[in-house]
Amino acid sequence: MPQLTAAGSFDVSLTPLTLDQPGDDSARGRMRLDKRFHGGLDAIGAGEMLTGMGAVAGSAAYVAIERISGTLDGRSGSFLVVHRGVMNRGAPELRVSIVPDSGTGELSGIAGEMTLIVGGGRHDYRIDATVPDAA
Repeated sequence: MPQLTAAGSFDVSLTPLTLDQPGDDSARGRMRLDKRFHGGLDAIGAGEMLTGMGAVAGSAAYVAIERISGTLDGRSGSFLVVHRGVMNRGAPELRVSIVPDSGTGELSGIAGEMTLIVGGGRHDYRIDATVPDAA
């Protein structure tokens, strides 16, 4: 299977949404994700995020599902990614995986990981993936 590696930047917009199960719970949140990817991935991302804050500063978590649609290394289609981020007293751990069998079009069969790098006012990404040869 061909190996695809792409890198670039992205712009992100977060829009707060109402929790489906509201209550006296300021530690939880729900957001809409809207992204625009530039570089080897020329695409838009749309998804939803759930967040939770710990009682200690710097402790929190989020999960998200996002559909990314556009072109990756010249191949057009879409795929889903799942985010799992945990911050333990300021120490971050983030994993963003491509959902198995979620690829469409020329990205059908895509598998791999996405690395998000956030800092210094920038949002960057790197994708390491495989895509089967076209039949």
